[in-house]
Amino acid sequence: MCKKNFLTFVFSVCMMAMCWMPMNGQNSANRGDVDDDGSVNISDVTELIDYLLSGDPSRVNLEACDVDLDGSVSISDVTVLIDYLLSGNWPASPYEPVIETYTVGSVTFDMLLVEGGTFMMGGRVDIDPYVKPWELPVHQVTLSDFYICTTEVTQALWRAVMGTSQNPSWFTSANGYTNDFNRPVEKVTFAKCQSFITKLNQKTGKTFRMLTDAEWEYAARGGKYDHGYMFAGGNDIDEIAWHIDNSGEVTHAVGTKMPNELGIYDMAGNVGEWCSDWYGLYTEEAQTNPTGPLTGTARIVRGGSWGQGWRMNRVTYRREGIPNDDNVNVGLRIAMSVQ
Repeated sequence: MCKKNFLTFVFSVCMMAMCWMPMNGQNSANRGDVDDDGSVNISDVTELIDYLLSGDPSRVNLEACDVDLDGSVSISDVTVLIDYLLSGNWPASPYEPVIETYTVGSVTFDMLLVEGGTFMMGGRVDIDPYVKPWELPVHQVTLSDFYICTTEVTQALWRAVMGTSQNPSWFTSANGYTNDFNRPVEKVTFAKCQSFITKLNQKTGKTFRMLTDAEWEYAARGGKYDHGYMFAGGNDIDEIAWHIDNSGEVTHAVGTKMPNELGIYDMAGNVGEWCSDWYGLYTEEAQTNPTGPLTGTARIVRGGSWGQGWRMNRVTYRREGIPNDDNVNVGLRIAMSVQ
């Protein structure tokens, strides 16, 4: 169907629906008020279609014509405007990340604001046949706002904070590493990570910390912008993660795969990430800002790694990490509460 015929069809549908469309939908920001008369109604659809057919801007407010807020005026704006008149609700505004940047020595890192909310935590048995018993039961979790580092802690940041490298014994050019310190830190015990965070806070005057298990899953899912993917940012594991089948059995520089819905990198693959919670099984009770069991023998590790298959990179997969284990598959990502 050509553009003109499509728009004519849309106009016909609009005219038939006029008898029950809300005719005085107000919009304080002028969004959709194409004819600039102070209200959003069927006449705005008519004028928008006329503009798209004729290209004559003399009768429209061009700024108000960008109804879907994508920076241009097209047929999609007609669709969004009609949907608004039928439902009374505008679609969510485009996601605009809020980022704070910090520097230690010559190394910078970005902390992204994750808007809190309520979500269903745990394995998605309806779409994922590989859910494990320790990913269940699904339960409601409500989280406050928090900040998360957009990447895993790098070798460079570790060196800047600790004054020494924390490199695996095979950090050599023969194993593909050379001196690329943008790779994630690994072989770090839980205690070493806590020491790193303490020194980082001393250098910055901030209160960085580890993510909780719930915060990790919420951020990996995309927070309020969750699209329901199996992995953090998509359903194609190769697009978003360095895993056993594409890594060459080494880590890679952070941020070199696609980010998730919030703009966070490597929440699947590269290295797993320590969380602050003691390991424990879920319960069905709804929780607010959960921090896990009071005691335990193992901590939560999230995120899969370069040396693990796609099943362990699923967004809901969690596993036990022995606190004094300096595993080559495990690193760190930092968080910070909103003060």
